[in-house]
Amino acid sequence: MTAACNETLSSSLHNSRFLKAVRREPTDATPVWIMRQAGRFMPEYMAVRSKVTFMELCKTPALAAEVTLIAQRVLGVDAAILFADLLPILEPMGMQLEYLQGEGPVIHNPLMNAADVNRFHRVEDISCLNYVFDAVRLIRRDLPANIPLLGFAGAPFTLASYAVEGGGSKNYARVKKLMYSDAGAWTALMNCLTDSLIKYLLAQIEAGCQAVQLFDSWAGCLSTSDYREYVLPHTKAVIDGVKHAAPVINFATGNPALLPLLREAGGNVIGIDWRIDLRDAWQAVGHDVAVQGNLDPIVLLSDLDTIRRKAKHVLQATDGRPGHIFNLGHGVLPETPAAHVKSLVEMVHEMSQQP
Repeated sequence: MTAACNETLSSSLHNSRFLKAVRREPTDATPVWIMRQAGRFMPEYMAVRSKVTFMELCKTPALAAEVTLIAQRVLGVDAAILFADLLPILEPMGMQLEYLQGEGPVIHNPLMNAADVNRFHRVEDISCLNYVFDAVRLIRRDLPANIPLLGFAGAPFTLASYAVEGGGSKNYARVKKLMYSDAGAWTALMNCLTDSLIKYLLAQIEAGCQAVQLFDSWAGCLSTSDYREYVLPHTKAVIDGVKHAAPVINFATGNPALLPLLREAGGNVIGIDWRIDLRDAWQAVGHDVAVQGNLDPIVLLSDLDTIRRKAKHVLQATDGRPGHIFNLGHGVLPETPAAHVKSLVEMVHEMSQQP
């Protein structure tokens, strides 16, 4: 690619709806992308997924790129997000990861006690995850010039929870027990994750991502005091370690009381789940930061009139303030009609169109 092409691409991306909203600049319409926008609700995704296992899809750059590009093109969203998963970074850290049919991710050698943390280690050579970065390069090559590519990673607490619990959990008893009972082991675990995540996200950015999102999918199980003591310093360290390279979206779900602490941890954009009105959420984090969200994913299972009404409520909650990126409050559900997701994108663009 010539220097002139690079300059044009850079200008197109800089002035994209998504990145202008990140900078809280006015846009011609509200940018929208959907968490889990390349997923089982899309026939085009399932056509690819039916030929391989989930891990094969994640670890084959051409296929990961294909489903990422398909989702952006079919849905008409204003940003693509890398097709990957939160957990494969745990493999080079010593975890034996498997995705079981109907059960989701399982770690066969979880950290059962504080002593087990000694076998958990930093990712020293990030090239072991080159399949992710190769996918980024392929996607960036083929994306429209004005469509940013988002990278992502699990936040330290969510990844620590998987490593300790060994999979999903209803009460997070094991990870909280470790957190409460052994400060040294907890800090060692979180430091390993923090250092590795900084390398991982910087490598995604270097490969071609224009922004990254940090997912703290399980942080909602924490009280505000526990988040501040055990989690915030580590999430902040990750964000501080990458924010010089690209904008960061800081997203947690499950407990709106954590929002001021998310803002304290950092991020150019604070992701909002559906459990709080967007107007109240933006007030809680401050109007000097952009926000993302926050339609309840279940709304997409209802009729188009309801979807439109609920989406309009989210848009109106911004009070016309620049710096809003429309999204769901969490990932789109597999049973969602694909036509409803596409219609939502069209509705958001149409209702937010500036004269």
